[in-house]
Amino acid sequence: MTLDLSVEARGAVAANPLPAGLRPPVTPDLIADDAHALLTARRLAAKFAPEAALRDRERRLPWDELDAFVASGLWGITVPREFGGAGVRNGTLAEVTAIISAADGSLGQIPQNHFYALEVLRVGGSAEQQRFFYQRVLAGERFGNALAEIGHKDFKRRTRLTRGADGWHIDGRKFYCTGALYAHWIPTLVVADDEGRDVTYLAFVPRDTEGVTVTDDWDGFGQRVTGSGSVQFEHVRVEPEWVVPFQVSFERATTIGPLAQIIHAAIDLGQARGAFDAALQFVRERSRPWIDAKVERAADDPLTIAQFGDLAVRLRAADALVRRAGRFVDAAQAKPSDRSVAEASVAVAEARALTTTVSLDAGSRLFELAGTAATLDGLGLDRFWRNARTHTLHDPVRWKYHAVGNFYLNDKLPPRHGAL
Repeated sequence: MTLDLSVEARGAVAANPLPAGLRPPVTPDLIADDAHALLTARRLAAKFAPEAALRDRERRLPWDELDAFVASGLWGITVPREFGGAGVRNGTLAEVTAIISAADGSLGQIPQNHFYALEVLRVGGSAEQQRFFYQRVLAGERFGNALAEIGHKDFKRRTRLTRGADGWHIDGRKFYCTGALYAHWIPTLVVADDEGRDVTYLAFVPRDTEGVTVTDDWDGFGQRVTGSGSVQFEHVRVEPEWVVPFQVSFERATTIGPLAQIIHAAIDLGQARGAFDAALQFVRERSRPWIDAKVERAADDPLTIAQFGDLAVRLRAADALVRRAGRFVDAAQAKPSDRSVAEASVAVAEARALTTTVSLDAGSRLFELAGTAATLDGLGLDRFWRNARTHTLHDPVRWKYHAVGNFYLNDKLPPRHGAL
């Protein structure tokens, strides 16, 4: 198979009407720099937090919030400066994600694959592809994802890109398609025959293309409004210039994996912050002290104080590891090599190991410290643990420890893929 990726990308998405529910792109502001991105994220988080529990309880899809999120300019912050974006540091991207995730874990996760697709473009796309898709993002268009197969390990049965008399087409079915429900483009992992060898590509499919069906069938108990349902492709036409090399990007040292993983770490960090802040507020304002503490306020209980201290230290440590990992990813992007990318992967794995455990612990200890009254369903405080438990299953933390240990003990470089 030969795809001509050198042609200037056609400047228009298919002219079909927008699918039911999908809104046209909003016009984003332009984020100037890292400081501007962080300030904007804090402003948005303050608006998103008040109804986060209600959105979770009623499974209310956050269309208005997403429009505000995109209009802020934050979805374009990783577009390189030479293409008109802010080109922020990876630590800033992680902190923006954590700030939004503390307010609403689902909203923090929705753009994860959007930024992942931008990194795939940066690493493997042609200059024409980069110019076209970066412009689409800066114009307010959102990327979702259709990466995960439903039970097909056999490449012959996976979602495929084939060529017919009338052009290139995609057929297959995907699940865990976070953000696809809200997307204008759905970057889709496809397998194609290349001179007798199956090779993977990332095809950017316009959401409104005939044959694309997005089903809102995600019913996990956490991250309930991420739009992580399924996508069906039935003889879906795709232009060859919308297809970006994927497999070859992992046959050399690139930062696609570490970039994806640092965003996941930031989501968990934000979940932990949200649970910690909710616990502080509840204990200060509503909890009753234990009788043996012999104090008037629950916040004066010495054992409760010690528990908060322990959690605060571990939260600060997780925060520091994420910031440190961001610097390693920055360095690897600037000078990619087997060693620099491996060091970035290990630094991010260290961060993910701790953000995983602290997000789960913060969500659980919220109830231990706040007491029975915190379990009332109308409060929605259980969402922090449910969201953390659901999101931390994205890939197993036990393999993070293995990768870290193998690197230090045996100088074994971690594998190259999107989950490490």
